[in-house]
Amino acid sequence: MRLRALTAGVLASAVLLLTGCAQSVDPIERLGRKAAQGVRPHGPGAQQAYRHWGLSAPLAQAPRRAARPLTATAPGLPTVVDRVRTHDRVVFLTYDDGAERDPRFVDMVRELRLPVSMFLTDSVAGPGYGHFARLRSVGASLQNHTLDHPSLRGLPYVGQRAEICGQQEKLRTRFGLRPRLLRPPYGTYDHATLRAAARCGISTLVLWRVSMGAAGLTYTRGSHRLLPGDIVAVGPDETPAPTLRKRTTHLLRRIQEQGLTVARLEDYV
Repeated sequence: MRLRALTAGVLASAVLLLTGCAQSVDPIERLGRKAAQGVRPHGPGAQQAYRHWGLSAPLAQAPRRAARPLTATAPGLPTVVDRVRTHDRVVFLTYDDGAERDPRFVDMVRELRLPVSMFLTDSVAGPGYGHFARLRSVGASLQNHTLDHPSLRGLPYVGQRAEICGQQEKLRTRFGLRPRLLRPPYGTYDHATLRAAARCGISTLVLWRVSMGAAGLTYTRGSHRLLPGDIVAVGPDETPAPTLRKRTTHLLRRIQEQGLTVARLEDYV
């Protein structure tokens, strides 16, 4: 009788395992669950975070599928893009330099799960790389904006390579990564920039069609409204107000008003 009960128990456990109903005791799986719990938003719940940051509705989820790779400008040279060709109703938020280091912006990125790309200049961001380590830990992407923020167009090839490769090395040393995206300062570049960027491991030069400043949105060309695939450059503000958080909130409201949402640039280029 005892043998029958033991056999029945074993069979029941096997059925549970096969149907996926048994609780896993795999220590690796438990560690994975703990890690996932560790990156959940703190403060307001995920469903209420949008209200905390001044939005009237949650951000729509961006498509999860991979985008079609871009075609290179020329064999062996990086692609240059100021807008992504996509039918997805998404735009991309990019931030330059690294001058503003508001810790609440880290909270904003984490709680809204906001995919942002930070293009860092060493001479500006260098003293506060710890802040960008925190941003990276909550999902922000860190990319190259040169060592000292010169206008690259017209500089000798050697100087351009030093600016681009030098920042690649800084970011590798500090964060263990080698960015594949470069935003040339002021959006200026020439053929030497493309050659130098390729030599430094850059695959794409990222410009912008839309910029966000203290006065609101401005457009370099085309329609004066946000369009699917727009790359938005949120520049550093040299005035005390509005803060980076407030400018981002204003931008997110405009994005939602036009039926768009925010996607990760690195998924599309």
